[in-house]
Amino acid sequence: MSLGTKIAWDDTVLPFQLDVSDMRGRVARLDGVLDGILKQHNYPAQVEALVAEMALLTALIGQTVALRWKLSLQVQSKGPVRMIATDYYAPREEGQPAQIRAYASFDRDRLTEGAPFDQVGEGYFAILIDQGKGTQPYQGITPLAGGSLSACAEAYFAQSEQLPTRFSLSFGRSTEPGVGERWRAGGIMLQHMPKASPFVASGEGTGEVLTAADLVDGQEEENWGRVNILLDTVEDLEMIGPSVAPTDLLVRLFHEEQPRVYEAQSVQFGCTCSEDRVRQSLSIYSAQDIEKMTTDEGTVTADCQFCGAHYVLDPKSVGFEAEDPDAG
Repeated sequence: MSLGTKIAWDDTVLPFQLDVSDMRGRVARLDGVLDGILKQHNYPAQVEALVAEMALLTALIGQTVALRWKLSLQVQSKGPVRMIATDYYAPREEGQPAQIRAYASFDRDRLTEGAPFDQVGEGYFAILIDQGKGTQPYQGITPLAGGSLSACAEAYFAQSEQLPTRFSLSFGRSTEPGVGERWRAGGIMLQHMPKASPFVASGEGTGEVLTAADLVDGQEEENWGRVNILLDTVEDLEMIGPSVAPTDLLVRLFHEEQPRVYEAQSVQFGCTCSEDRVRQSLSIYSAQDIEKMTTDEGTVTADCQFCGAHYVLDPKSVGFEAEDPDAG
């Protein structure tokens, strides 16, 4: 495959449908997005892997939401990795790229030599959807269990949405001639959709964690089992690329299911932080509170955890008692 084709498939999410089995899915490949996310922090390897997995899940799930919506994934844990947060900002207009950002907070001295998922303890995995001003945000949670973040996401869809869902992901550092070492990720999401069912909560949980197998029977169960057997044959390098295009991969895996592809969605690393947002977040504090935040140099500073942006503000210009709220 030519270099141009390789670049064309990086940082994209390709939606598809399997007509025979009545399923839909997505193929995602992330390269520059992960580079933008991970270069902001000096994460240990286990934390990098968790953030990469979370970003890949965010790209795959985020492609389902409508224009101008925001989808967020969160992990809250009592383990060494206390939190992982990602945001997917859907395009404002058709044809524009979506934006993804992510970061993790962790206790370095509590990290172990175990697998990445071993670094999260008791806690929960959450999906939040914000449709914009004037709407009520939706949130659904599921316990951290199953041995991976993708297993948590599968349990979420089974429990909160009653949608049989399967993820197959691959991510890690790769080295290419003339490029050097960098993170790459690729994955496939499969979902058995009920007729005319949007991606919204469809009811309360049953009190126990469901799996995809609990939600299908009869012909649907046969279709679900058959397609999952086909997905089990996928290889890591096929998902990550760059030697196999996503369209070729779908034909290789599901040619008998009559795969149909739709327009690919490009994604990029992006952050919505700004000085105005920092000022807004500080607007709840009094002048006395702001004075406690003021550095020895006489400024109030703030750092964005997502993109690393550093803001330096005049303490007199922030807080609800600001003398000059519009000061630079």
